Amino acid sequence: MAASMLCRRTAVLCGTLKGISSSQTLLSASSQSGLLLQTASYNPKPLKLNLREPFIPDKYSEKTPEWQKTARYDKKLFGRYGSASGIDPASLWSSHEQLDQIIAEEKEWHPTLEVMLKNIEVKEMQETQKRLAKEKLIAANMAKMPKMVADWRREKREAKQKQKEEKARREKLLAQARERFGYAMDPRNKQFLEMVAEIEKEEKKKQKLMKRRIKEEQAAAPTTPPAASA
Repeated sequence: MAASMLCRRTAVLCGTLKGISSSQTLLSASSQSGLLLQTASYNPKPLKLNLREPFIPDKYSEKTPEWQKTARYDKKLFGRYGSASGIDPASLWSSHEQLDQIIAEEKEWHPTLEVMLKNIEVKEMQETQKRLAKEKLIAANMAKMPKMVADWRREKREAKQKQKEEKARREKLLAQARERFGYAMDPRNKQFLEMVAEIEKEEKKKQKLMKRRIKEEQAAAPTTPPAASA
């Protein structure tokens, strides 16, 4: 008994839910169809195009942009509207200066075959001259190589000899300073530097006296008279 009552109530509830869902589906479908009908019935107004009277900007007006006052824009207007643009076709032709510039650009960027061949020949000749000059310079340097090597070796020997003499002179000066002051002295010491300056001054004086003596001896030497001619 209780089970049958429960089944009846369940069936009534399911029927109620199905009715609610079907009513919602119908409402949504009706709203969408109304929107589609409204969209399909929209009829916009056409744009008003003035094809009989073309727009020609006033070049003497301050409100007209500068790019609408150029010759390039005049050419565009004449190409679009023809004589209705009010532009003189003769004014659209390039001037003599512009034509000369166009011809010069054509010659520079699009030369003739003869000019191209001549340019290639000149370029090859210049490259050949550069190569020959480089080879000549290399040959001259190779010819000088033995002398350059000999000079380098001589300079190296002279530098080594000078370094050796400088070292011997320094050791001699240190020995003289040790003999004079009684103790080993630092070459950077003030007394040592003064002693070196004094010795150099004496050496210069001796060299000067020696040169003077040699000069006096050469002046005092008797000169032999030249032999009489037969």
